[in-house]
Amino acid sequence: MKKAQSDTLGFVPQKDIVYNKLLPYADRLDEESNDILSKIKGNLGRAVQLREIWPGVLFWTRKLSTYMRLYGRKFSKEDHVLFIKLLYELVTIPKLEISMMQGLSRLLINLLKKRELLSREDLELPWRPLYELHDRILFSKTEHLGLNWFPNSPRPRSSSKLIILKLVQRCSVESVLKTLVKSCRPYFSDSATQEMLDEWRPLFCPFDVTMQRAISYFDLFLPTTLPPELHQKGFKLWFDELINLWMSVQNLPSWEVHLVNLFARLANDNIGYIDWDPYIPKIFTRILRSLNLPVGTSQMMVPRYVTNAYDISHVVLWVSSLLGGPSKQAQAQLSGLFNSITSFFHPSNHGRWLMKLMKLLQRLPASVVRRLHRERYRKPTWLTPIPDSHKLTEDDITDFVESMMQPVLLGMFSKTGSLDAAQALQNLALMRPELVIPPVLERTYPALETLTEPHQLTATLSCMIGVARSLVSGGQRFPEGPAHMLPLLMRALPGVDPNDFSKCMITFQFIATFVTLVPLVDCSSALHERSDLTEVEREMCSASAEFEDFVLQFMDRCFALIDSSTLEQTREETETEKMTHLESLVELGLSSTFSTILTQCSLDIFKVALEKVFNFATTNIFETRVSGRMVADMCRAASKCHPAESLKMFVPHCCNQINQIAANEEVFNEEELDKELMWNLQLLSEVTRVDGHKILPYRSDLVQILQLTLRLKCKQGYTLACNLLHHILRSSVLIYPTEYCSVPGGFHQPINDYMPIKDWGRPGDLWNLDIRWHVPSVEETSFAFYLLDLILQPELQRLQRFAQGEQDMNRDDVLQSLTIIQHCLLGAGGLMPPLKGEPIPELVHSMVNLDETTLYTGVAYDESRENYRDAICSVMRQLLHYILEHSEDDTKSLFSIIKIISDLMHFKGSHKHEFDSRWKSFNLVKKSMENRLHGRKQHIRALLIDRVMLQHELRKLTVEGCQYRSIHQELMRDLLRLSTSTYSQVRSRAQNVLFTALGTYNFCCRDLIPHILQFLNPDNGSVTQQQFKGALYCLLGNHSGVCLANLHDWDCIALTWPAVVRSGLSSAMSLEKPSIVRLFDDLADKIHRQYETIGIDFSIPGDCCDVAKRLMVTGNPFPKEPVVSEEEASEGLKRQDLKSSESVEKYKQLIGDLLGCLSNRNMPWKYEQISIGFLSLLLRDDQQLPPPAVSFFVKSLNHDSLYVRKVAISAVAGIMKQIKRPHKKVPVSPSELCEEKMPSGIIAGDRPDNQWLQYNSSNLPRTQQDWDRCVFVEKTHWGYYCWPRKLMMYAPLEEQPKQNLTRDEMTEREQIIFDHFSDPVFINQFIEFLSLEDRKGKDKFSPRRFCLFKGLFRNFSDAFLPVLQPHMERLVSDSHESKQRCVAEIISGLIRGCKHWSYTKVESLWELLCPLLRTALSNITVETYADWGTCIATACESRDPRKLHRLFEMLMESPVNGEGGSFVDACRLYVLQGGLAQQEWRVPELLHRLLQYLEPKLTQVYKNVRERIGSVLTYIFMIDVNLPNTQPTTSPRISDFTERILLQLKPLTVGDEEIQNHVVEENEVGEQDERTQAIKLLKTVLKWLIASAGRSFSTAVPEQIRLLPLLFKIAPVENDDSYDELKRDAKTCLSLMSQGLLYPEQIPMVLRALQEIAGSSSWHARYTVLTYLQIMVFYNLFTFMSDQKAVNDVRALVISLLEDEQLEVREMAATTLSGFLQCNFLSMDAPMQAHFEALCKTCLPKKRKRELGSIVDTIPSADLVRRHAGVLGLSACILSSPYDVPTWMPQLLMDLSAHLNDTQPIEVCVITCCSLKLLQ
Repeated sequence: MKKAQSDTLGFVPQKDIVYNKLLPYADRLDEESNDILSKIKGNLGRAVQLREIWPGVLFWTRKLSTYMRLYGRKFSKEDHVLFIKLLYELVTIPKLEISMMQGLSRLLINLLKKRELLSREDLELPWRPLYELHDRILFSKTEHLGLNWFPNSPRPRSSSKLIILKLVQRCSVESVLKTLVKSCRPYFSDSATQEMLDEWRPLFCPFDVTMQRAISYFDLFLPTTLPPELHQKGFKLWFDELINLWMSVQNLPSWEVHLVNLFARLANDNIGYIDWDPYIPKIFTRILRSLNLPVGTSQMMVPRYVTNAYDISHVVLWVSSLLGGPSKQAQAQLSGLFNSITSFFHPSNHGRWLMKLMKLLQRLPASVVRRLHRERYRKPTWLTPIPDSHKLTEDDITDFVESMMQPVLLGMFSKTGSLDAAQALQNLALMRPELVIPPVLERTYPALETLTEPHQLTATLSCMIGVARSLVSGGQRFPEGPAHMLPLLMRALPGVDPNDFSKCMITFQFIATFVTLVPLVDCSSALHERSDLTEVEREMCSASAEFEDFVLQFMDRCFALIDSSTLEQTREETETEKMTHLESLVELGLSSTFSTILTQCSLDIFKVALEKVFNFATTNIFETRVSGRMVADMCRAASKCHPAESLKMFVPHCCNQINQIAANEEVFNEEELDKELMWNLQLLSEVTRVDGHKILPYRSDLVQILQLTLRLKCKQGYTLACNLLHHILRSSVLIYPTEYCSVPGGFHQPINDYMPIKDWGRPGDLWNLDIRWHVPSVEETSFAFYLLDLILQPELQRLQRFAQGEQDMNRDDVLQSLTIIQHCLLGAGGLMPPLKGEPIPELVHSMVNLDETTLYTGVAYDESRENYRDAICSVMRQLLHYILEHSEDDTKSLFSIIKIISDLMHFKGSHKHEFDSRWKSFNLVKKSMENRLHGRKQHIRALLIDRVMLQHELRKLTVEGCQYRSIHQELMRDLLRLSTSTYSQVRSRAQNVLFTALGTYNFCCRDLIPHILQFLNPDNGSVTQQQFKGALYCLLGNHSGVCLANLHDWDCIALTWPAVVRSGLSSAMSLEKPSIVRLFDDLADKIHRQYETIGIDFSIPGDCCDVAKRLMVTGNPFPKEPVVSEEEASEGLKRQDLKSSESVEKYKQLIGDLLGCLSNRNMPWKYEQISIGFLSLLLRDDQQLPPPAVSFFVKSLNHDSLYVRKVAISAVAGIMKQIKRPHKKVPVSPSELCEEKMPSGIIAGDRPDNQWLQYNSSNLPRTQQDWDRCVFVEKTHWGYYCWPRKLMMYAPLEEQPKQNLTRDEMTEREQIIFDHFSDPVFINQFIEFLSLEDRKGKDKFSPRRFCLFKGLFRNFSDAFLPVLQPHMERLVSDSHESKQRCVAEIISGLIRGCKHWSYTKVESLWELLCPLLRTALSNITVETYADWGTCIATACESRDPRKLHRLFEMLMESPVNGEGGSFVDACRLYVLQGGLAQQEWRVPELLHRLLQYLEPKLTQVYKNVRERIGSVLTYIFMIDVNLPNTQPTTSPRISDFTERILLQLKPLTVGDEEIQNHVVEENEVGEQDERTQAIKLLKTVLKWLIASAGRSFSTAVPEQIRLLPLLFKIAPVENDDSYDELKRDAKTCLSLMSQGLLYPEQIPMVLRALQEIAGSSSWHARYTVLTYLQIMVFYNLFTFMSDQKAVNDVRALVISLLEDEQLEVREMAATTLSGFLQCNFLSMDAPMQAHFEALCKTCLPKKRKRELGSIVDTIPSADLVRRHAGVLGLSACILSSPYDVPTWMPQLLMDLSAHLNDTQPIEVCVITCCSLKLLQ
């Protein structure tokens, strides 16, 4: 097969679409595909060499992607590689417009998709161009200034609903880029890994945002598919480093997720080459933590855990890659994981974590099946195979399936629906049907019996549908499966229930699924005839006798359903007569299920069913809207399966009935037709939807009926007749398969030769599908034309006479004729050749040919006959013009004409929307029944036939690059006329057809736009409001199609944007009409949302041309196009440069036009704003804004409208960036800067070679020489982890652009800005506006204004300071919030803008700023402290701390000095913290000074200062991290600090009583005692512990443990918020600490501390130990379980506390024990059970007789405690399995019941336990 094909093609195809070979015209396709491919190669190659990126390259790359959709990768390997290389070169052109880049990337991704086709030897791609592309777009430096609009970057004008849209789109460019990198990754060179590490390692700095960036790059780019011999150059370079980093990070920073993704991919690509065992417990602990499950009673969640949780799909990939291998450790942990979370799956539990759990459940089996497929069934490829030692064994699979069964069975009934569980079961059943199916059956049979639990039924049935294929096919593993099939089918029948819609639908789906897999043939006779049957086969044979019974019962059920849904029963008189949505779904379910049943029947059963359905249909008369449709559908299903037998019964019957009734003349003029006539007509129209060949014998009867009924007066009547006509034509002229049976050739052979039961669940064989096609014969075609001549011709003539005014027709007659024409077109559209006409020339200029490709779809048009498409077209146009002139209100006819025009243009036998929905349902069915384990297209036959049919339809619907001809132009003009007509419904329908057409024909938009804009032209006085609105809607477009107002093309935008703005002057425009205002808003919004910066530079580099040249001269098929000559190439270059310069001209002209509109005094304000919005979109980073626009924006800074001012501020900030003079950078070697030698390995943190970067007050640049000598490194991350190869630094001042230019030295744009900002009046007004309130209480520090000031001071140095200084001084002393904010924005801009100023200027700047800041900080208020914090943080961001030494020294003066009260102190600390936090690890000295200063102040009394100090401490100790390869920090360390604190807390730790907070919140006079001081200190320390829980990277566990005893003393037991702050904080603190992630070496320390506290005299502390233990163990479950000693210690601790003297502690210990048993942390082994039973048997002392009134002895005796402990232990065991009854439970319940009469509290305990168990 392959050989023959490669001979005809001339090459071996990479991988073509197999379904093409099964089409009836398959023999013509090789020639066709070769022809198309050679054209693509030739023209694409030429377009690139001629450097014509648009339209040439884009046109032919689109053709290539269509080619791949139709033929797959049907080209040779050489071509494949060249296509990829060419596209790779194109995608990475630096100046390429983003939208083009996206389109080309999608094609490149598609070419790279099947990576097994090309190995690393065939293809190598460089990684750096991709990295630069990625960096340029996703980390754009100019996007935030509005100089680059990517698809969906955040826009100035946008409402909340658009934000959601934006997220979706933003992701689009990002996800395309990411997918592109993923597709190219396998082909990066061997040395790529090392190069990437060198590039991105220097960005590692855990306190900086660059860390996120570096790790996300690693996640995206690092290649992990290298062959084993290259592992030294691959993951081994980084694996240890990154896995240790991951192991040591404890608090889920945002980049941890990327590490998990990277490891998951690594594990999946290299199964068996990495030893994961040492890491497995930690991996599973982290996965369990990432599910965020609630544990314990009152739990605080750290918000960061929720937002940064792992992505389930990667977790699943990782887990499924860890399974197997010699150690089997992963499976043990996975079973542990599921055991510990099983109870969360129970339907009674619900929370936001549930979705995650269900996702885990659904994806894990799928992932394991995928792995098994890869190991056992996939064809070996160049990718590294999995070594045999690590393949999954049979035992591995069994263990895996068993570990998943319990959660899946619980998940079946989950509140999120049973779909996830059904998919999980489907995949599990493929691996182990014998383990999976029986428990599902156990749940299904009872569900089918009960009537009261519909949810249970739908859940179990949908799960059964999932496992259907595994059940029916039986196999060695589950041979008894098929025996369940019939009982299930019979019991499902009652589900066809008219009263319960969802039950009805799931039952239909269930029956259809099972019947598709099984031939319904009675094989019982084989029992006597054959002796070679197995036991199971005999059982199946005898059961198959019931099939006939099943089919008949099913039909009875359906008839009952139909009877109960007739119109009379379900509707009031007044309601609609259409079907409701639910009814149409039921109709669909009913007809498809019935049709499936009949397809799968043997002929005997079919005949019985046919008889039955015929009798039902002919003995009753149905209304034609609801029940009639259902019955007719059933009859259609019958006639489709066996047309000859069915038509013989139905057609003569219906024809006779109709003829009898129609013999009466009056019938034709009746408005309401006889019901019987209608019903027979409906029945006839449905049963004729069969194989056209079988209709021919009845043609004379049918033609007679058509002639009778098409002229009926009643609309319902003639519509049914039209349907009949449509169906007859359609059956005769289309190509389609005629049967979909599950076995080729049907089931009609005798039983001796053929055993149908062998075919149960059998997949179709792709190579022997044996499809029976209906291909129209000559006879059928001529019958179709006969019908058209007979019926269509006269109608066209009538309408033509009417349109010429020669004949009168009333509206109903016109509509009737149009309906007939429409149905003829729908029926015979496939026979009619496309519309003829001349191509429209000169729409675009191209040096490449842009012809359309036509595909053969099995129809040879007969040119000798009349082309009815053209005939209909000319009559319709005449009629349309006549109606629009004479009776425009005849909207029904206009609707009909619009529909016909649409079909004339696009309809070739099938509609796009029908195809889309069929494609969708095909995919759904495929998913629900596919076998992912074996793969290789093992679908059932009906599905494969359907797929081939869809391939045929796809070819019919493919309209790539249709030529725009004169006839299309005329039709589009007609549509435009309709789109701007009087009636809104006509307009909207015409617009939809117009939008579809616009997307179909090449470049037609350019032809149409001027005509639309005519309606908006203010000089055109005759425009009505309706036309105006229609034209606006035409520009707006619909949500999916083209938006004409925003085509990515300078020609179009230069026309439309000014026209939209000018339309504000049109007489038809009125702002009083809300609909028009809304339209303009939507239009402006859509343009803002969809606008992407349009390219100006269209150059193609030379490398692309070389690849293109190779494409034209290699491999078959050779292109016919000539190779580009020298002259052509130089002409192409000239054109390319001309196009670029023309673009610049158009850009300037557009800006000029918009400014022109703005200068018109009469322009309404709304249009002024729209115009300014458009202008703001036109800022770019590769082209400076023309001076008039600069002038306009600068003037607009003082505009009256707030909106305009905001846009202007952004724009001017962008302009500042455009006119910035570039600063020179020189490479510096880091080793020369410091005298130290560089470290050899990787050592991060404070080292001798990066010490010079740090702040050192003895060595600050305080003089000119020091300043000049100092090398400033602005970015904080350089040097922390390692140095880059080349560090780029700014050159010395004398080599930089000159500062303080005179006005004459400036450019024109600079002069405009200089003049305005030097003008005191302008500045007064500007500052006045900036210090106004915008929205009270909502305003924040504005980054836009900051950018504006930063730009001013950067570009013009200190030129404007003198004008601004008085304003700043005035604003600082004014305490109004908006004034303070304004000055904060100016100051932060100043500090950041002075980056390149000379030493003297900087010094004088600080002389000015320090006093201002001091004043500001003393005037700080609640409203402004956040703004000042942002101001200082922004000012310090990415600045060398030595440059800002004046600022830091000033802030450090005395942050907490009590002046202005505690609030000002807190605010100053906040501001200082903002500055220091930005500096991260480079200011250890300042941090030490601050800590030294704060320590004595830790006993501050005021709560707000305490909280602030807590937060500051977090930042002070942030740098003290416990990460691998990291030096101990020189910044303050937590351990030293804790030592000092514990000394001060001494008074609280001695003594054992609980600590009460007896400090009143006031500063008492005089000395306080040590204890009071200690309590105050403790309050602050608690604030610090809480604040650092979510922020630091590693938790200081050893230090925290030393504080634990104190916290346990304070924390209250009950959940009561009325406690004072101290107790509440202690409780929160414990909750957060218990959730912390522990390293294995820390566990013994924590347990020691807990054991110690458990021995304390306070029962509160002992109680709290238990709650702490619960959460801690669950959150570190697998780390604990991997340490046997720790497990034993925990167990001993809990069991000892069970015997505590305090009742509450005992009960809590029981709860804890029960929880540990439930999550399988502890197991109920014999010694434990014996221990409890022994305790239970403790004898109690006899009750002493007491005298009344004597004091009752309340302290329980030790014996009672022990006995209670035993009972509690047993009840804990019972309650630990809440959802099932294990074997040991009955015995324990018996033991317990013996204690029912014990003294309290034992009796209560037993009763509670038993009642809880009953409830469960």
